[in-house]
Amino acid sequence: MVSVFSLWLPILVSGVLVFVASCVIHMVINYHRHDYRALPDEDGVMDALRVFDIPGGTYSVPHAASREVLMSEAFQEKVKRGPVAFMTVLPPGHPLMRSSQLVQWFVYCLVVSLLAAYVTGLGLGPGAEYMSVFKIASTAAVMGYALAHAQDAIWMFQGWPATARSMFDGVVYGLLTGGAFGWLWP
Repeated sequence: MVSVFSLWLPILVSGVLVFVASCVIHMVINYHRHDYRALPDEDGVMDALRVFDIPGGTYSVPHAASREVLMSEAFQEKVKRGPVAFMTVLPPGHPLMRSSQLVQWFVYCLVVSLLAAYVTGLGLGPGAEYMSVFKIASTAAVMGYALAHAQDAIWMFQGWPATARSMFDGVVYGLLTGGAFGWLWP
């Protein structure tokens, strides 16, 4: 067994590698540009919503606050009439990417690397072969970066192509994490 504390360098290096890779994927390669579609008459929809002064948050329309409401005839009629939506609202003027979000993403990368270090350290001792370390750390990191995206396609109706692209990113991040751990394993 290898202590997580002795793996601080691969945790940090893999976190930095994933952070940089995500910047390249989203800002240079940009194959996520089709993950969201435009609404028909976007300006009209924005004008219609603006009058409600909706605070930033995540909403469902129609909204069922309880099981009783969900099962009611009135709620079912609203669903049939539509539209049915899951919606994230940002405050007006809110930048789409803030430094606090980048810090949170980097901390998340470190947490995934920490968990990959823990799992890999449980299974392998000091001096383990590169490929053994790579396989375990990559698998653990892929689980942390990729698998949860399927829930968005299943429950939030995000399209499977967008979900697959995000899961692919997670595989890339996992492989980078495994490579860093294999390279820097004590």
